[in-house]
Amino acid sequence: MSALIPFALSFPARPVRRVLRLAAAAALACASAAAAAQQPQSLPVRQLRAGMYLIQAEVASTEQTRELGLMFRERLAPNHGMLFIFDQPGTQCMWMRNTLIPLSVAFIGDDGAIVNIEDMAPQTENSHCAARPVRYALEMDAGWFAKRGFKAGSKLEGIPGVR
Repeated sequence: MSALIPFALSFPARPVRRVLRLAAAAALACASAAAAAQQPQSLPVRQLRAGMYLIQAEVASTEQTRELGLMFRERLAPNHGMLFIFDQPGTQCMWMRNTLIPLSVAFIGDDGAIVNIEDMAPQTENSHCAARPVRYALEMDAGWFAKRGFKAGSKLEGIPGVR
C-alpha cells in the first residue's frame, strides 16, 4: 500500500508547507504587480490653462511613465488629462495600446502653441504623430479640444519649460 502514497506526501510535512507558502506568496506578488500596473500611477499633477479652461494634467516625463500613459484607465475626470514631456523636440507619435477610452492628443511646441490635434480610437496601435518636431503632447477625452474651439495655433499656459 505504501507504493500508492503520492510522492509529495512521503516528505516531512513542514518543508512541503514552507514550499507551498513560498509559492502562494510568489503568486500573490505577481498578481499584485499585474494589478498595480493596471491602476493609475501616482504622477505629479500640473494645472494648465487653455483659454478660460483649467486642466489638471498628470505629468509623464520619464520613458516608463510616457510608455504607460493612460493605459487601463476606464475614464478621465472632467478637464483632466496627461501631459507628456519629452527630453528633446522630435516628431513625437502616440498610440492607444491597452488604452480603454477614446482620446484626443494635442502636440505642443516649445512656445506653448498647439501644432496639431489628432483623435485616437481606443485599443489601437495606429501612430498619431506631430506635424513637426515638438517636446510636449497633451491627451484629453476625445473631442475635448474641438468642443472648446482649440485648434493649431491655440496656446496653452502652465507647461513646464515653455517660454
